[in-house]
Amino acid sequence: MPGKSAGGEGGQQRRLLFPEGPAADPAGSHHERRIRSFRPRRGRVTAGQGDALRRLWPTWGLDIDGQSTLDLGKLFGDPGMPVVLEIGFGMGEATAQMAAADPGTGILAADVHTPGQGNLLSLAERHGLSNIRVANGDAIILLREMIEPAALAGLRVYFPDPWPKKRHHKRRLIQPEFVELAVTRLRPGALVHCATDWEPYAEQMLEVLSASLELENTQPEGGYAPRPEFEGPNGRPLTKFEGAGLDKGHVVHDLLFVRR
Repeated sequence: MPGKSAGGEGGQQRRLLFPEGPAADPAGSHHERRIRSFRPRRGRVTAGQGDALRRLWPTWGLDIDGQSTLDLGKLFGDPGMPVVLEIGFGMGEATAQMAAADPGTGILAADVHTPGQGNLLSLAERHGLSNIRVANGDAIILLREMIEPAALAGLRVYFPDPWPKKRHHKRRLIQPEFVELAVTRLRPGALVHCATDWEPYAEQMLEVLSASLELENTQPEGGYAPRPEFEGPNGRPLTKFEGAGLDKGHVVHDLLFVRR
């Protein structure tokens, strides 16, 4: 049965399938509507993903309803654990690998794709990854309404929707307004790591991040960073999406900035 990120028949079906799982429209009418940087995505939930959503969502999942401020220490069961926010995780394979490689860091992974949410929960259980929490809904509302200032140890945005048509560029996530909000939720020294295989979006990311007075490029001469190897500091694993892009001749750009 298809899931959907907001409202409509798909959302009603999802609520019937997972009564204690991710809500169809968690923020509802509580918060102003804005131009969204994501598109609702239908997807067939497998039996394993559905089982994970039913069993694990009450413990490891949360809806981005904007109604309360998160206590990240309580959320992860460790007041001293640094927490990184990952916006958009697809099916969650890379997120699970990063969580396994760095069990001392909590990953708050936000997305709107029900099959991906179920898959990441399943991977977390299968591999004993207690340092993952899955957030459902709009990451802007999460940052603006639910994360305290200077609470995050990092921000990861890997391969966000490039919205390639010019009339849709306003929908891209990495905009000055987003960065202005995000830096207020990052502690000094927090790492902002973005990656894209869409050249025009990479150029926009570099321009926007470089313009922030609160961020410093890790590259002394500016520009893009070499791709961090997964085994090294700040590394990220190769995703299926990235591999498919590389097979097509796409060039992947990484951007690493530090909160001053």
